[in-house]
Amino acid sequence: MYENYYAVIMAGGGGTRLWPLSRKSRPKQMLAIGQDRSLFQVAVDRLQGVFSSDRIYVVTVEEQAAELKKQCPEIPAENFLLETMPRGTASVVGYAAAVLGKRDPDAIMAVLTADHIIGNLKLFQQILTSAYQVAGEDYLVTLGVTPTYPATGYGYTRRGDLVGRYQDLDVFQVREFTEKPDLPEAERMLSSGEYAWNSGMFFWRTEVILNEISLQMSELSSQLKVITEAWGTPDQDSVIRKVWPDIKPETIDFGIMENAGKVAVIPAADLEWNDVGSWEALFDVMPADADGNVFQGCEHISLDTSGVLLYTADNPRTVVTIGAQDLIVVDTGDILLICDRDRAQEVRQIVKRLESAGRSELT
Repeated sequence: MYENYYAVIMAGGGGTRLWPLSRKSRPKQMLAIGQDRSLFQVAVDRLQGVFSSDRIYVVTVEEQAAELKKQCPEIPAENFLLETMPRGTASVVGYAAAVLGKRDPDAIMAVLTADHIIGNLKLFQQILTSAYQVAGEDYLVTLGVTPTYPATGYGYTRRGDLVGRYQDLDVFQVREFTEKPDLPEAERMLSSGEYAWNSGMFFWRTEVILNEISLQMSELSSQLKVITEAWGTPDQDSVIRKVWPDIKPETIDFGIMENAGKVAVIPAADLEWNDVGSWEALFDVMPADADGNVFQGCEHISLDTSGVLLYTADNPRTVVTIGAQDLIVVDTGDILLICDRDRAQEVRQIVKRLESAGRSELT
């Protein structure tokens, strides 16, 4: 649609909150959760009609690249930008912006996620075209999801004055960013109507974001310039391997967005967005039976059972529950997870314990 518009999908995460299904070798973006195609494939699918395949880029770690290329062979192999190790979203954004800026000095990039679910495709594509226009006016644009409950696990943006209306969507200046508030603060923010969840998706001209990196993260800017100078030469890979480990890990939110001057937000209600950040989140994105039970990969026979999630991977079986309530049960063949529904976020602690114990085969 727009020749200088490019999608950059961040696809290097580990997804430990969906352990043991999600592992380092096969993180959640590679998994089909409640659908036939993986989260990554669906993230690519929803770009159709806005971006051609040759204008879709993927930033990921080396050990995940082969599987992602296999899942979406329509994306040119050279459009996969490889990190030697995770260094945070600031380096991912800078890396992609530097490469795109070299390909197209007028490039505008949409920074998108590989592991979120978006149900309202029509609205999402409307946001893509709206954000392109706003970014063209040199704003750093963030996609804000209108809160539906006082979440404490998300960052928030507070909207300021109206910038304008683009593609029938109101766009506002960002007054402030707030990171993961406590519950009373989250309740206050929800009731005010001025805040949106930070979705982790952004839009900007490559020149503008690279200038911001130069102003706020001068060391990263210098490292990116070294990579850019070597890009497309025989030294490209060796330079990246030399420079990348020395990059200090940082998020784009802390490193750039919180102190940038010209930031806009597109608040999106009815986007049907979910970051699938825990097993608990699957109750919101998968169909449930009359008793609120969710199951995949198994036949479920139940008696007096409610609020239970059953997930079996690569090992179809019949699961019987009697008198079970508010449980999460995940069977991956080598690991059986049984977890109280209210403690789903704590699986990350088990992953850390296994790593400390040298049990890498289980992580």
